[in-house]
Amino acid sequence: MSYEVRLRPAAQKELDALPERDYILVAEAIYALEKNPRPASVIKLAGSSLWRIRVGRFRIVYGVDDQAQLVTIVRVARRREDTYRGL
Repeated sequence: MSYEVRLRPAAQKELDALPERDYILVAEAIYALEKNPRPASVIKLAGSSLWRIRVGRFRIVYGVDDQAQLVTIVRVARRREDTYRGL
């Protein structure tokens, strides 16, 4: 079973702004979500339907729609105090 991965425009912009080395690592992690949207290292964000995975110093925040087999990347950001604010 394969999921479709979509990036919101803001997440795409954040991804495009990463240095090449970090971009490759994060893009690989995003691509892996097609096969397994909830890998072993995933954490469900409290009080929301969103999930997050850690890739080095970056966080990928996303939602999963199992019925539509869709993963929507909401945010790609460095871990900071405001990383999860406004989601």
